Amino acid sequence: MPIPFDNSYARLPERFYVKQAGTPVAAPRLLKLNRRLATEMGLDADWLASPEGVAALAGNAVPEGAEPLAQAYAGHQFGGFSPSLGDGRALLLGEVMAPDGQRLDLHLKGSGPTPFSRRGDGRAAVGPVLREYVISEAMQAFGIPTTRSLAAVATGEPVYREKSLPGAVLTRVAASHIRVGTFQYFAARNDAEAVRILADHAIARHDPAAAESSEPYVAFLEGVARRQASLVAQWLLVGFIHGVMNTDNTTISGETIDYGPCAFLDAYHPDTVFSSIDHGGRYAYGQQPRIMLWNLTRLAEALLPLLAENEEAAIERAQAALEAYAPRFNVVYRAGLARKLGLREPDNELADELLRRMAANEADFTLTFRRLDGDARSLFRDPGAFDSWAEGWRARVAAEAMNPAERQAMMRQANPARIPRNHKVEEALAAAVERDDLEPFEALLRALEHPFEDDPRFDAFALPPQPEQRVLATFCGT
Repeated sequence: MPIPFDNSYARLPERFYVKQAGTPVAAPRLLKLNRRLATEMGLDADWLASPEGVAALAGNAVPEGAEPLAQAYAGHQFGGFSPSLGDGRALLLGEVMAPDGQRLDLHLKGSGPTPFSRRGDGRAAVGPVLREYVISEAMQAFGIPTTRSLAAVATGEPVYREKSLPGAVLTRVAASHIRVGTFQYFAARNDAEAVRILADHAIARHDPAAAESSEPYVAFLEGVARRQASLVAQWLLVGFIHGVMNTDNTTISGETIDYGPCAFLDAYHPDTVFSSIDHGGRYAYGQQPRIMLWNLTRLAEALLPLLAENEEAAIERAQAALEAYAPRFNVVYRAGLARKLGLREPDNELADELLRRMAANEADFTLTFRRLDGDARSLFRDPGAFDSWAEGWRARVAAEAMNPAERQAMMRQANPARIPRNHKVEEALAAAVERDDLEPFEALLRALEHPFEDDPRFDAFALPPQPEQRVLATFCGT
């Protein structure tokens, strides 16, 4: 059997999903196959690249053992609650048991309309599909928990947004697609039985140790809070802005999901927003830790009936579980900043002062940290602002006994040389969409494969944009 499916979600009650196959497309053509990921999953990459495999990746054929379904979920979108969202343009093909024993979702995005489509066409365009591919794989290279991209397939059909665009389907891989919004869907319907079934399923999949706790659902909530706290801290450390942190885009697994209007900082400022639909800055770079806790509070509300019979006691248990969030975030974020500065122990005042001066001087986030021991001062409008800070930094570094080579190695591993620069991403997507030229996309993937290593072949990918190259807004693909 080409794909070793074992579909636990499909064995849940039918109100959790709608079973259906993808809508066939005219002329599926493989744009990109992640052969390394296929091998890690125990899949036959040559079969996936064959006409039969491409048909399965496009939604034209259902591979043996798959049980395609659209998952039901709700969600708070920019603060407003939508009780019925669901997979409007996606299907969970099934779950794959990888050779290492990990259970992984195999998921099609852009596979056609479902009962959750809300008058949408259920399709995706080449640009957003390739954006998700390149940025999710970059996040993997950074070591940040993320959904993965297995394949991108052109459909041979147009999709219509502001204009006609070439269509595509992304095959996404995740530890699961269970979201905060999945719990909200059943809580909004007062379906306490479904909330319990879903929680037990999520515990078995993501938090098996919680099942042994005297309060398993409290332990589960605390586990989700810790994972998401760590995730958001890691986003901040590489300058990532998710752009659409709705509760339906917040996973229970702690993976980054949905690379719609996401972007990376060039010049540092905590209020930076790229998403064209985030008019109030709700999901700005510096707001992300607060918003994630807000999202987790919505999960806690959905779980209240499981936490205690008495509502007051349930609220107390939920609050206690959510108290795990801030300490975990601070530990990961502050330790990460220390490594970026070449320190064993955090120095919050030193780190925060550098960030303040970077914001005031529009200094490039990635290169400032990468070049701390070099020419970072040239990135500041007022080089003296860096010089006076660096004097204290060098004294702090000297106070810690560490081999210089060891310190440099630590800093190199904490500070990427290259990120998916927004202008380079847009250049690659434009070439693919407008000229069917995938070489800029492939070159960007190569540049990001080992982002912490200096490589003169990829110097152009490390540079910040010129004024005329700056990307000021990013857009959702729906």
